Amino acid sequence: MPEPVSLILTVLNEADTVPTLMTSVCTQTRPPDEVIVVDGGSTDHTLSALRAFEAHLPLRVFVEPGANISRGRNRAISEAHHDLIAVTDAGVRLDPRWLEHLTAPFAAPDPPDFVSGFFLPDPHTLFEVALAATTLPAQEEMGRGRFMPSSRSVAFRRHVWEAVGGYPEWADFSEDVLFDLAVQARGFRIAYAPDAIVYFRPRPSLRAFARQYRQYALGDGQGLLWPTRHAIRYATYVGLVPALATLARRHPKMAGTLWALGATAMFYTPYKRLWRMRSSLRRREWPLAALLVPLIRVTGDVAKMWGYPQGLPQGWRHRERVRAYVRGETTRRRNGCALGAE
Repeated sequence: MPEPVSLILTVLNEADTVPTLMTSVCTQTRPPDEVIVVDGGSTDHTLSALRAFEAHLPLRVFVEPGANISRGRNRAISEAHHDLIAVTDAGVRLDPRWLEHLTAPFAAPDPPDFVSGFFLPDPHTLFEVALAATTLPAQEEMGRGRFMPSSRSVAFRRHVWEAVGGYPEWADFSEDVLFDLAVQARGFRIAYAPDAIVYFRPRPSLRAFARQYRQYALGDGQGLLWPTRHAIRYATYVGLVPALATLARRHPKMAGTLWALGATAMFYTPYKRLWRMRSSLRRREWPLAALLVPLIRVTGDVAKMWGYPQGLPQGWRHRERVRAYVRGETTRRRNGCALGAE
């Protein structure tokens, strides 16, 4: 008999995506022993969509209005009956063997504490194909054991969650990255299960994508994450691009060479991915998809430059708490649930 596993996730106004996700849970070759969903106070038909699956799954739904993603996950894990916890997210569908592959390493003679799966894009439109090519890593790009998609495809022992203080409830976004960093800092044994795949649909419009990346960057600011990476982005757009524009007036050939080198650095990988995804497009759609790649890349960069400074004040005010959490040093308990220190 396989070890029992609790599958947990959080939702908020996901009435349109819940049926696809829960149907994919129903078709798992290794079914979860319980499914715990925390709703953050949905105002659409998410709850009724979930409860339609109560006859097909060992499903328990808790409603906690105002709970952010971290709080929802912490509540779900605190309600779970089993030691082995699998985590996915709204807006995805699971490969039928996802949970089977994700939990298999825990049955090994020297099992890990934490297992990372993978996710692949599930584009439905031309724009979503271009967006996936521009922003989502291909499976072959990720080194074994170095990629942790967290909220979409991970599993871990309960003691891992307890040791790092749970998901950080003070972070509105990028909470999964912070959790991953805390797990790594604690020295837990991490395994990679590349066949534990979830399919993630990219955002359907440029506006929705910009909002998503602004939120990601805001979370980076709250968590004081990747300051060098963000500084390079500001330096590129605020300093290098204007400098090249000025150089083009005086030394057009030199500037043209530098522009070409910069464009290659920015767009080579997205275009390589787009070529590999060409079967998703009709031939006449190719030029438009290719034109969308630079627009998407620049939009994402601008959205990040917009969001990062919005999160920095909170991150800087609470920098000791943030750094302690990422180092895996501080925990506290509240209402019986392990949480990041506040």
